[in-house]
Amino acid sequence: MILRPATRAELPSVLALLADERTVVDSGSITVTEAYERAFADIEADPRNELLVLLDEDLVVGCLQATYIPGLGKGGAERALIEAVRIRADRRGGGLGRELMERAMTRARERGCALVQLTSDKERTDAHRFYASLGFTRSHDGFKRAL
Repeated sequence: MILRPATRAELPSVLALLADERTVVDSGSITVTEAYERAFADIEADPRNELLVLLDEDLVVGCLQATYIPGLGKGGAERALIEAVRIRADRRGGGLGRELMERAMTRARERGCALVQLTSDKERTDAHRFYASLGFTRSHDGFKRAL
């Protein structure tokens, strides 16, 4: 397995993973809009952002986005915010999610981050158990507001 930043050619595969976490979506059915193109270009150009893919040969089997946030807490150390964690529906249960997250946490640690944080939809109870098994604790309540 290889973990590395996504290429533009892999954008449809990443969007397919994000489209529906319960089924395998054919990346050929994905329309890459101008908004997706712009977002990908912004992530790729920003040294504080990584869209990472986990590859099994040429197949994208997982993805996540890591954003490195500077702050004055934790002695001025960065923190890593991990979002959009997905493993292909037909590849779940074999340890790929654990591998993806552990490698992402290693990248954050090597970068000097003092902690890793993430949010997860309240309905995703399986994901909550998974994150707890990785040592994540429920430390805060999160809030969102559409703009």
